Amino acid sequence: MIDKKIGPLATFLIVVLFSGILSQATAASVVDVEIGQLLGYLERSGCAVYRNGSWYSASDARAHLERKYRYLLEKGLMGTTEDFIERAATASSMSGKPYQVQCDGREPVSSAEWLTTELQRLRGASAATKP
Repeated sequence: MIDKKIGPLATFLIVVLFSGILSQATAASVVDVEIGQLLGYLERSGCAVYRNGSWYSASDARAHLERKYRYLLEKGLMGTTEDFIERAATASSMSGKPYQVQCDGREPVSSAEWLTTELQRLRGASAATKP
């Protein structure tokens, strides 16, 4: 049976504990949303993604990057959206060769540059809509 006379220190510690858990859950949710937005943008972009010597459609690239993200998430290797870009979306885990993105016949750019630019745009748009 739990003692009904919980002291102020115990109450404070419980609040701090749950605040920390909630804060971590919220941060993880924001990262998951941002990564989902990046992957969705990639899929809708119509761009091609170069990976290990071949060009792939944006939808195939999205599926590949999503699998890599889920794998790294399960291994506890994801903390931020930047971690996703660096660890999952920059280069092949097998060959180490960098990924590239080519849109509308323009010169290809590194996937890290392309995704980081889009992340900055997303965050800028998000900040602009906050009161």
